[in-house]
Amino acid sequence: MPHPSTAVPLDVPLADAEVLDNAQWSALTGPQASFAIGGDLVRRYPEDVAPFVAVRTWDDPAVWDALVDLVGPGAEFGLSGYAGQLPPGWELVSHGEGVQLVETAALVPRPDEEVVVLGADDVPEMLALVERNQPGPFRPRTYELGRYIGIRRGGRLVAMAGERVRPEGWTEISAVAVDVGERRKGLASRLVLDVAFHIRQRGDRALLHAAAANVGAIAAYERLGFALRRRSRFITVRTPA
Repeated sequence: MPHPSTAVPLDVPLADAEVLDNAQWSALTGPQASFAIGGDLVRRYPEDVAPFVAVRTWDDPAVWDALVDLVGPGAEFGLSGYAGQLPPGWELVSHGEGVQLVETAALVPRPDEEVVVLGADDVPEMLALVERNQPGPFRPRTYELGRYIGIRRGGRLVAMAGERVRPEGWTEISAVAVDVGERRKGLASRLVLDVAFHIRQRGDRALLHAAAANVGAIAAYERLGFALRRRSRFITVRTPA
């Protein structure tokens, strides 16, 4: 008999999931509005929660002044989805290419009996694990965005993953990190499948983001049942001083 989690209908075409085109804005105006700082044009998470700044639309020229008002002059922060020219005085610090993957009917999530739920008391270990493995941004209060889990070996946290951005109807799996000595043992896959299981139990669907250059991780996610939905450009900018 199939696991109950596989009974969730997944027949929505990937191209129709338009909320994911601006996932952070959807999250900060929807399920995670309680974290939002900002107004009608731009919003952000508290700096100790996540470094993301979201823009409602790039079509309104007032967005640039709103960004400066939100983050302050001379501030450095990341943006995704913008491919145009920066206004005078703005500085491009870095840029890269990313991918967005979403779950398909091929994904078969399952709970894992070994994982432990992580919380405030585990933050120092979580930050240390992220520092060692660099899975992406993780701040002292990121764990408040969703359910974070880990695997311990000899009492030491050696692997973790969890829920981060939550656009309407979706939850992002993030901070998938495994120490070097514990890799190639299937821990990352087990963690992703456990997180995805609880996401489905809540009625959401799972998505992932990765750097386009991280082909190994992308291939691993595709083997689990995720599919590429879109490619995007992300940039780090500095506001005028």
